[in-house]
Amino acid sequence: MHLQLLDLDGSLVAQPTLREALPWDSVSTVELRDLGPRLRLWSRQRTFDALRARLDAAQAKSVGTITLIGSGDFHHVAVAIIERAARAVAASFTIVHIDNHPDWVRLAPRWHCGSWVNRALRIPQIARVMTLGVCSEDLVRPDWKGGNLAALESGKLVLLPWRHAPSRVGRHIADGYGHRYVDRHIVWENLADGDFAAHLATLVDAIPTQAVWITIDKDVLPEHEVTSNWDQGEMPLARVLEILGADICGEYAPAGHANWFKRIEARMDQPRRAVTAADLAQNERVNVALLRAIAGAEDAA
Repeated sequence: MHLQLLDLDGSLVAQPTLREALPWDSVSTVELRDLGPRLRLWSRQRTFDALRARLDAAQAKSVGTITLIGSGDFHHVAVAIIERAARAVAASFTIVHIDNHPDWVRLAPRWHCGSWVNRALRIPQIARVMTLGVCSEDLVRPDWKGGNLAALESGKLVLLPWRHAPSRVGRHIADGYGHRYVDRHIVWENLADGDFAAHLATLVDAIPTQAVWITIDKDVLPEHEVTSNWDQGEMPLARVLEILGADICGEYAPAGHANWFKRIEARMDQPRRAVTAADLAQNERVNVALLRAIAGAEDAA
C-alpha cells in the first residue's frame, strides 16, 4: 500500500507520524503549495488543468494508494485522483463518500468543494456515489439549495445521513436506497437510528461493483474528535472505522484568501475557531486511525 500526501496547505507535512502509521510499500509527497490558494474552495478550469498536469509530472498514484489532501476546502481535488484511478482500471467502481455535507450543489462553480460529486458522477467508470454521514443544513430544503435530486432519484447517487430530519421538497422524488418520499418530504434512513449492522448490510447491498473508492472528509466527525475548517457532524470515529485506492481530507489549515469572493464565501460558510496545538495533534491521531483502518480493510479483501 502506497501513502501519498498532496501538500496544498502545509497541514500534512506537519504530521510526521503519518509515515510511521503502517509499514508502507512507499510514501510520496506531491508539492502543490503554490497552487493551493487558487484551488482552495473552488478553482477555475485553467487551475484545475494545471493540477492535473502537476499530478502527471509527479506520476501521482491512485490504485493501491491512500491519498491525504489537506483541508476539506480541497475536496474537489479528489476528482483529479479518482480520474487517474478510472484511467488505470477497466472495471467500473463505486465511490463511498463519508462527509458532513453532500457536496452535490449544481449551482456552484464547476470545480468547487461543495459540488465535486456532480463532476465525479460524470466519470464513465463511476457506477454510483454513496454519501454517508451528513448532518448539515444542506438537507434542509435541498431543492432550494441546488441539491442534485435528479441523481438521487435515478439511483446514481445514494445518501444515508448520520442523523437528519425529513427534508421538505417541492416535487415527488422516487424512493431509493436510503430514502423514501412521504407527504412532500424525503424521509432518510438515518445511520444513527436502529441497528448499525443492518444499515451496513443495506450499504453493502447498494454497492453495485466489486471495486470501491473511499473518500472521507473528517468534518463528518464531531468536534471533540477532530477539528476542521467546516461545521462538523455527529458520526463517531468508531462508526467510520467500521465502514471501512482512498482519499482523506478535512484537516484544519488557516486560509489567507487573496480572492475576495473566496474571503466572503469562507466568512459566510465556515465557523470561526481558536485552534490549539492539542487540536492539531488530535487530527493527526485520527488520520493514523483512518489510515490503519483503510489499509486493514484492503489487506482483508
